Amino acid sequence: MNQTRLHKLYRILNDQQLDAVIITNPQNRRYYSGFTGSAGVLVVGLTKAYIVTDFRYWEQAGIEAVKFELIKQGQYVWTSVFEVINAAAWKRIGFEAEDVTYRDYLQIAKLAQDVELVALTDEVKRGRWAKDTAEIETLAEGARITDLAWQQTISKIKPGVKERDLALEFDYQLRLNGAEGSAFTTIVASGYRSALPHGAASGKEIQAGDLVIIDGGALYQGYHADMTRTVVVGRATDEQKKIYQLVLDAQMRALSLLKSGLTGKEADAFARELITDAGYGANFGHGLGHSVGLEIHESPRLSPSEPNQIPLDSVVTVEPGIYLPNWGGVRIEDLVVVGETGVRNLTGSPKTELIEL
Repeated sequence: MNQTRLHKLYRILNDQQLDAVIITNPQNRRYYSGFTGSAGVLVVGLTKAYIVTDFRYWEQAGIEAVKFELIKQGQYVWTSVFEVINAAAWKRIGFEAEDVTYRDYLQIAKLAQDVELVALTDEVKRGRWAKDTAEIETLAEGARITDLAWQQTISKIKPGVKERDLALEFDYQLRLNGAEGSAFTTIVASGYRSALPHGAASGKEIQAGDLVIIDGGALYQGYHADMTRTVVVGRATDEQKKIYQLVLDAQMRALSLLKSGLTGKEADAFARELITDAGYGANFGHGLGHSVGLEIHESPRLSPSEPNQIPLDSVVTVEPGIYLPNWGGVRIEDLVVVGETGVRNLTGSPKTELIEL
């Protein structure tokens, strides 16, 4: 954890006129403190930063959260948190409204008799939107592992192989090449099921002529890579080639025009306009992409409903798709770093034509 990340919290304290902020979201806790354990609460003021955790993580927190003073949790975590707050005489405290449950809020409110609680929405998460150099390097390695897993899985795509067995192979190859796990449940959808954008791998056997979508990624040092490729088993039909080329053209257009400062809605339109003009707008029902990092789906998204600008050094997916019920679908997805004038593509798996297996 570097000091720059804590300074992002200091800006929130100043902007919101807070004495301190309570952080409970696991990814935010890890980002701002470096602590990777599953239980703990950060309490950060302008001059002091604390981490409240229990016996299980006491030594780990001391090693990882080096900028934080350790507070050993008592019987109840919120009692321990407010002992810290009261000892510091802090009176105006921010908390993550999207993360604190109603039950926790009732406990907090009961303890905060002389404290004003201020609900924060996405202010704390926004600090994670732009990635630093170390994060980008980590995501690049995750993308490299994902490419390797794809290269070693593609030869297994054959008639008679079940979707779930392909997903297992891909997951195995991720691990074999250095991932700590899968970034999310690997999607494998073939034939008519490839029309399901998030079709979970099933017991369906792959057949000759099927389009096969595999969507997966490496979880590497807590960061989530993401990639999708679509292939066909056997010779592609003219319609399969046409749909694939249209999706590829839409993706390449978006990749060529995407840069920081655009809104997510503007970025989404680059691909959506081309697909809509070709008559398939109704078959592209999801957004163009999303940010990734300590979570697989982060903001800002590349979506018709996203008003926020894409910041410099954000890492996003670009994944247009077309899905035709009872026929199949095509999606092509790359992971890219957004720069001032363009993008740097972290995904290297071939895509320039529909691969026939």
